[in-house]
Amino acid sequence: MIKSTTFIEFNRAMTTPSLGHPADAALLSSPLARGPGALPRQRQLIQRLKQAILAGQLPAGGKLPSSRALSEDLDISRNTVLIAYEQLTAEGYVIADRQGTRVAPLSAAASNAARQAAPQPAASTFTAKRLSRIVSTRYLHDGSLPMTPGTPALTQFPISAWRRAQDRALQAAPATTLGYGHPVGEPALREAIAQYLRVSRGVRCDASRIVITEGAQGALALCVQLLTNPGDTAWLEDPGYRGAKSAFHSGDLDVVAMRVDADGMVIPDDAWHTRPPRLIQTTPSHQYPTGAVLSVTRRLDLLERARRAGAWIIEDDYDSEFRHQGEPIAAMQGLLPDAPVLYVGTFSKTMFPALRLGFLVLPETIAAQAMPSVIEMLRGGHRLEQLTMAAFIDNGQFSRHLGRMRRLYRERQAALRDALATHLKIDHQVLGGHSGLHLTVRLPTAFSDVAIVEQARKLGMNPGALSSFAITPLPEDNGLVIGYGNTAAERFPALVGRIRDIALAIKH
Repeated sequence: MIKSTTFIEFNRAMTTPSLGHPADAALLSSPLARGPGALPRQRQLIQRLKQAILAGQLPAGGKLPSSRALSEDLDISRNTVLIAYEQLTAEGYVIADRQGTRVAPLSAAASNAARQAAPQPAASTFTAKRLSRIVSTRYLHDGSLPMTPGTPALTQFPISAWRRAQDRALQAAPATTLGYGHPVGEPALREAIAQYLRVSRGVRCDASRIVITEGAQGALALCVQLLTNPGDTAWLEDPGYRGAKSAFHSGDLDVVAMRVDADGMVIPDDAWHTRPPRLIQTTPSHQYPTGAVLSVTRRLDLLERARRAGAWIIEDDYDSEFRHQGEPIAAMQGLLPDAPVLYVGTFSKTMFPALRLGFLVLPETIAAQAMPSVIEMLRGGHRLEQLTMAAFIDNGQFSRHLGRMRRLYRERQAALRDALATHLKIDHQVLGGHSGLHLTVRLPTAFSDVAIVEQARKLGMNPGALSSFAITPLPEDNGLVIGYGNTAAERFPALVGRIRDIALAIKH
């Protein structure tokens, strides 16, 4: 038996490929770190050997020292070496047999120099081409900032009532709530939503046609998956909801912008022939972000022409519960039997955004054909939240919460309107009706909405720039989208005054 006291002597005695280069010897005989803060020695040894193999310093087929020899060279226990070799063998870095421990042939373990010489591809080649069409217009912000569009009054949410509903859901099924659950959502929540939509929104549905999703965004993505192929045409409101634009671009769809006026989406007659759509996204009860209501004439025309064209309409009913004048506007989906409409809803505005619960009501024909595939595509989850939401609806807490929030948002919208009329002192136009959680204010082009928003955020306010919601912004898209859901009424005079000062300072 060969007695090796150094790595070089050991390799000279071997007939297999040599690891006897001085650099190799230094690699394996250099002492491991010791003392406070040092990693465990076996971890140090494993990392050292991995890095050396991947870098090509220990070539494929080269035999490593015996555990006894290496332990003597490094002045560590033999068990430490044995554990390191076992781990490397398990991960495929080395091969252990009767002849010893040898470096495994790794296809990716070319020499470090060779890898450095290889040209690196451009950054754009690492991602799918569709990502280049998804342009970031979103500002990552603290949702508690005043004037944030779409953020409800989170400080007014009945946490205690929600916690009690959650406790009841846990007590009813403490173990089963930990599993995946049904792929399309908890039956109790689907039934509760179906009953609520039939009564409050005039939606024609039953629980079998409802799919629970990860917010409205998950519902939009599912619509794209179920009904389109790459290259299909989709019509999108302009200015419109940026999440829909992202969902359509993620599906490699050809997105066509349809302008919006005071009566909602405007569709040129020739568009049905020159750019026939597969999907049409609309927010008919409270257009986002202009606030327009799609007139019944346009609704009926859109339904009929979509049916003839074989197109499907996505009705995003994101905040229809909060209408502050008159009766709620019924959903377009319920206007006609078997309407070609996929109805999308969310609890992000009525409850709280972090809940991440949305839902999709499929047309009967699609549900019958696609539901088996949907069940295969999705996985259940968020069971506790879903069961809690079902209990919250069934015990009447949801309706009571909506009633309180309607009164609160009505007061806050009125306060914002008064503040704009009194304190803005700049020529402006307030768009939309008396609904939702935001107002849109159109400004002259001399006051850049992007510049105003940038400065406002520095002062702790977070309105949106209207132009950022447009695919191809026009001069009339210059303005501010001002949220009032999360902002107390008494704050608006001072906040609007700050907006005025910013606008006058940046005027060109």
